Amino acid sequence: MYSPEIAYMIKYVIDLQNDKLFTKASTLTSFILLAVFLIGTANAQQLSFLKKETNEQVTFFYQWQDIQQQSRTFSFTLDKALIFDKYRQFKEYKPNLAQQYVNRAIVKHIRKHPIPKVQLSVKSQAKQHQLQLRSNDRKALSEAEEKIRQLEQRFTEKYLHKHYYHFFNTPGGETAIKPDHVRIALDSSEDLKPLKSLVLESVTIKNIRKVTNYVLGFVQSIPYATLENRVTSSGAGFNPPLKLLWENKGDCDSKVTLTAALLRMLMPRIRIALVFIEGHALIGLGVPAIGDEFSITHDKHTFVLAEPTGPSLLPLGKIAPDSEQAILSGYYVVEELLN
Repeated sequence: MYSPEIAYMIKYVIDLQNDKLFTKASTLTSFILLAVFLIGTANAQQLSFLKKETNEQVTFFYQWQDIQQQSRTFSFTLDKALIFDKYRQFKEYKPNLAQQYVNRAIVKHIRKHPIPKVQLSVKSQAKQHQLQLRSNDRKALSEAEEKIRQLEQRFTEKYLHKHYYHFFNTPGGETAIKPDHVRIALDSSEDLKPLKSLVLESVTIKNIRKVTNYVLGFVQSIPYATLENRVTSSGAGFNPPLKLLWENKGDCDSKVTLTAALLRMLMPRIRIALVFIEGHALIGLGVPAIGDEFSITHDKHTFVLAEPTGPSLLPLGKIAPDSEQAILSGYYVVEELLN
């Protein structure tokens, strides 16, 4: 079954053929255009996905079609405990719960280390929790307020780290809280080791681009879920790599994190970066660009970019026009995977 766009193009060529003014030359030209169109819009296809569970393990089976229109398959087994327990602390970020944690931590700290001449209390109203300081000494009160600000920053960062979140500067310059994709990718690379021999056995020529394009085809073929707004979603919709494999679905942030984890596991010495633009994410490999491969420079290192999201089958160095426009406009943020 053709997509609506392809079906329309085929109909267009057939209609022209039926036109009395249609020449052999224009027939050839139109079919060339159709061929180019079909090649240029090749989409990833996940031909099959199965998982078989036992009491302790899950076996995954994947079949997909790569950019050369070849059928690819592999299967692997993971422990259930790893899948379901690894990121048990990762949940949708809720500011009220975070603030409760921070306030309790501050109160506990101040009880152990009282601030001279200052009293601390917590006022709760409509699920809002506000720390209140009282003192007859203005200087002591001012110093206490600064101390509380420092403690709030410290315990907020501790809470975020515990739950796999971090502060993030958006391409538009806003400060937000989002999942710590880099940390999750690094932590997940070890979990994905059962896939290493499968991938390397499937790639006949062991080089960076062959391995990367194999991984890209696999991830691009996984069904896509719409990305929620990073600033307002509080992590809703993001799937860490193992959960993405379990659900067989992921948004662009989830897919780029899985891709980074797989590539780090397969090629631990290659520099890898996540590149975030508004509403989308790409991956970059720290290798010199060849020909017209699209790349950026970050911290004096070249990163060739790729699109893990799909469904378009784009190899390393080829990115979507909207992504290219955002990058060329400087409207992006880079997070490198650094151990």
